[in-house]
Amino acid sequence: MARRSKEDAQATRDSLLEAARKLFQQYGFKETTVSQIVAEAGITKGALFHYFKTKDALFREIWVTLQMEMDEEARKAAADASDPCDPYAAFLAGCETYLRWAMRPDYQRIVLVDGLSVLGLTGWYEADNHLGRNNVRSGISYLAKCGVIPEARIPALTVLVHNALNGAGLALARGEPGLSADDIIKAFEMILRSLRDAPPGRS
Repeated sequence: MARRSKEDAQATRDSLLEAARKLFQQYGFKETTVSQIVAEAGITKGALFHYFKTKDALFREIWVTLQMEMDEEARKAAADASDPCDPYAAFLAGCETYLRWAMRPDYQRIVLVDGLSVLGLTGWYEADNHLGRNNVRSGISYLAKCGVIPEARIPALTVLVHNALNGAGLALARGEPGLSADDIIKAFEMILRSLRDAPPGRS
């Protein structure tokens, strides 16, 4: 009996997250009400607040879930593209996955647009840095391990590359004229492949 109660509780929570994610994507965080969410999920407001104290808390979990889903796909793409003859290949594949996700309606609206307003600029960057910057650092560290760049450059390059990806993602989400995911991916590859050890006489 206890097991069934736990399963029912998980099913209710999953339905809630699915409904909220659909509505946040379609209408945005501000325009989506708690009443709409519970109606879509087929639960009561009391049930919603049993799992999440606020609508903001519910949003944050969906934001994190989308980030984790993107990260999982990016890691798989990187693993599949790994090439001993090309140290850049795996990292580029992971970055391309992120940029493709930046064009997805759910990721655009929830993570890149509403995420900034709901989490706040500082909160958004702190949450994103926890996952995104660590992944970029892993990619840059691999390039250093391959001898492409010096280890001393890892921290600075991590910050620069991570912020370049975020900036590109936000630009795609805003639909800036003259930009496409393909164009940005090609330009990003040019930048990434130019990351090499400085020639003698330069620091």
